[in-house]
Amino acid sequence: MNNSATLQSAPTTPAPSPTVIFEAIVKRQAVTATYNRGEVVLAPHMIFTKHDEIYIDAVTVERDGKPPREEKLGQFKLAGLVGLRITPRRFVPSALFDPTDEKYGGNALMAVERG
Repeated sequence: MNNSATLQSAPTTPAPSPTVIFEAIVKRQAVTATYNRGEVVLAPHMIFTKHDEIYIDAVTVERDGKPPREEKLGQFKLAGLVGLRITPRRFVPSALFDPTDEKYGGNALMAVERG
């Protein structure tokens, strides 16, 4: 009789599709997801690549149902946004966002348009 246990890997959550972010940027609609075990509502301004990973720069509209103390543009790894989905909530592009910022290093995939 063989008593060895079979190791099973934990089920992996598929990486979110960047298509949701592209749609949200074009339509200027917020997205919602779980990020670092908290619920976030984000206004995505830029989707770009860095170190062969996809990131978004977004303004946090809400974190766990509460607005932030101050507006700021944060960077989020797309793979970390669990349950990513678009919302009907619209947003106005932030004055904090600079699509020409050198941090994007020519790796921008799409940015929100102002105006």
